[in-house]
Amino acid sequence: MPVGVLGASGYAGRELCALVQRHPRMSLAFATANEQRGKSAELPGGGAVTFVATDDAPLAEAALVFSSLPHGASKLWVERARGAGAKVVDLSHDLRIGNDTSGVPYGLTELRREQVRGADVVANPGCYPTSILLALLPLVEQGLIAPGAQVIANSASGVTGAGFSARTDLLFGEITENYRAYGIGNTHRHLNEMRAMMGEWHADADLIFTPHLLPIARGILSSITIPLTVDVADAMAPFRARYAGERFIELSDAPPELRHVNHRNVVRIHATMLQNVRTPTMLVLSAIDNLMKGAAGQAVQNANLMLGFEESAGLPV
Repeated sequence: MPVGVLGASGYAGRELCALVQRHPRMSLAFATANEQRGKSAELPGGGAVTFVATDDAPLAEAALVFSSLPHGASKLWVERARGAGAKVVDLSHDLRIGNDTSGVPYGLTELRREQVRGADVVANPGCYPTSILLALLPLVEQGLIAPGAQVIANSASGVTGAGFSARTDLLFGEITENYRAYGIGNTHRHLNEMRAMMGEWHADADLIFTPHLLPIARGILSSITIPLTVDVADAMAPFRARYAGERFIELSDAPPELRHVNHRNVVRIHATMLQNVRTPTMLVLSAIDNLMKGAAGQAVQNANLMLGFEESAGLPV
């Protein structure tokens, strides 16, 4: 099926183009980038793409469109693509839960698989929320999080999560041999969707989220501290019960590392009970590739369901 990518010159956009070109049941109908229209670019893993202007995108030729346009600009093009008859996966925050009230399915695939399967438009989750919400889901569903708890999530990401635009604070000399927090004060924009999901789950807990910038290209490692109602003898048991048979969730007996997940559409999770604390507390570690399971890979996973393909088609595991 022909598939188009809007905003294809960014990191996530190029990953999408590469995944589509290698997909057994998709072909790349167009890839847009206004500032680079007419130019060609090499894609991750090989291959190349030539960009066209967004206004020149033949939307009607695509069965599905991925919109990787900037936040605030994407929603209009989602509507245009739908008007042309295409299904759409939106990678911006414009239609995500907590940011929009239209009721577009939130494409956290392992949670909303059936809603995604029948959808014409899906809002792809953010990278940080993917790593954190999938780590919290089994504990919420099984009623293990203590009422009134403060759930503390510290996440460290590679610099591709900041996008493709030139910024002085992302120059090599600014990030190399360095490590820093940003979005401090519990103010990061991804909190909207995480709080909204926890509200839907009726989780009586506050989420305190602090992102950090790693001097690497890709990957996210989240360390999440969660007060529990009871001591859990086998910390991994809730995750094995919830994620049995999930192809893109790996449960590990050892703490995950970014090298375990980079360039793969997986979440690797490890949990352990903390010692030397007065109340039962679990530490959950969650690792993803921010450009794969945190963006382009999860978008293809959702698109596969929307188009009636095998969910894992074209995805590296």
